[in-house]
Amino acid sequence: MSRYRGPRFKKIRRLGALPGLTSKRPGARSDLRNQSRSGKKSQYRIRLEEKQKLRFHYGLTERQLLKYVCIAGKAKGSTGLILLQLLEMRLDNILFRLGMTSTIPQARQLINHRHILVNGRIVDIPSYRCKPRDIITARDDQKSRALIQNYLDSSHREELPKHLTLHAFRYKGLINQIIDSKWVGLQINELLVVEYYSRQT
Repeated sequence: MSRYRGPRFKKIRRLGALPGLTSKRPGARSDLRNQSRSGKKSQYRIRLEEKQKLRFHYGLTERQLLKYVCIAGKAKGSTGLILLQLLEMRLDNILFRLGMTSTIPQARQLINHRHILVNGRIVDIPSYRCKPRDIITARDDQKSRALIQNYLDSSHREELPKHLTLHAFRYKGLINQIIDSKWVGLQINELLVVEYYSRQT
């Protein structure tokens, strides 16, 4: 299944706020409409919606998300927590979290167009897995810096997660450590996502 390219507001009306997909928020009226239409949800539907939240927020294909669930399942520790950490350490998400872009699709575009360096080298793979002590910078040219400055000026500055440091005037971000689960900016029950896939196999 390919990456979703349809109407974004339609998804957030159904699933709630998806800050990685769009900065728009569903209105109170649409929330009430959804509650009145939905009735009692089945356990399958609840698990499916949690999975869809994760998929659309991070901009993943079904195959990519399944791959991350498999990797998390083989690692030591809580599968749900490790899954979120894997997704949060993607380069496209790190750019979004630093405020260098307003959404994850914008971050993906910057990376694909070779505007981003990791530790001084161009990386054009949005799914590149960042590590603690990695340094993320804009390429040293006017166009790359102008694009990021535009995003920095227009983005709604929220509190930066403690695992990241931003030096906006130098177009530079630092990864201090692996993210703590409390800083994941999404209302999600990741265990239901793991459960969804465990019941599919």
